[in-house]
Amino acid sequence: MKIAIIGFGNMGQTYANSFMSSGFVGVSDILILNKTKIEEKNSFGIDIANFYTEPNPLIFESDILILAVKPQDFKQLASEIKAFLNPEHVVLSVMAGISIEMMQKALNVTKIVRSMPNIPTQIGEGMTVFCASNSVDRKELFIVQNLINTTGKSIYIEKEVMLNAATAVSGSGPAYVFYFMKAMIQSAIQLGFSPSEAEFLVSQTFSGAVQLQNRSKLSNEDWIQRVASKGGTTEAALSIFKSFEMTEIVVKAIESANKRAFELGK
Repeated sequence: MKIAIIGFGNMGQTYANSFMSSGFVGVSDILILNKTKIEEKNSFGIDIANFYTEPNPLIFESDILILAVKPQDFKQLASEIKAFLNPEHVVLSVMAGISIEMMQKALNVTKIVRSMPNIPTQIGEGMTVFCASNSVDRKELFIVQNLINTTGKSIYIEKEVMLNAATAVSGSGPAYVFYFMKAMIQSAIQLGFSPSEAEFLVSQTFSGAVQLQNRSKLSNEDWIQRVASKGGTTEAALSIFKSFEMTEIVVKAIESANKRAFELGK
């Protein structure tokens, strides 16, 4: 199986690195098309002869094409590669806002898988939500999911419109986590910890809490009750969250991200 990665920015490099380190794809079976030349030190061990700066028929002998260019560059790219594509190509897109239908029309192929990865894919801890056009068969979908899973975990969804919701929740989600961590670090510094101590405290607290939740069958509410004793310190903090309607704030924020994802998709 040969795979072409078109666009070698953050996401293209993430896939190249993940495929190579997982051993899922052979060194000579990954081909890269990128506008600019890539130095050998940044090639993740892929044969440097497999890097191209112009479309070439050899690239399109691949079974799967991964489109990892910026959405605004897609129109130009489609006009350059359309002639090289055939009906058997499976296209996996990581471009936000470009619908399956738009890609089918611009590329003149029917087998499209559209995905929404998030930034922890860079370290193999990503969350990717993906959907596919009807002409992608089960075997092809299974192969694509195995490729995606080299970067973390994934969920397949039937309705393409849910990719907007995925963008709002898991795509943008790491930034919400970093935002909350930043606020906690700031509080710890105000209470007298040094910046490095504060960062360590908060980072390990998040990491430990997530692992605890992942490894148990208890709900988040159950864990809150386990930490918060009656009339204690945790309850004092939670009462402030409740008085500012923190849950409603989070829901509104994610709804706003979802609305923006819809607008960008148009």
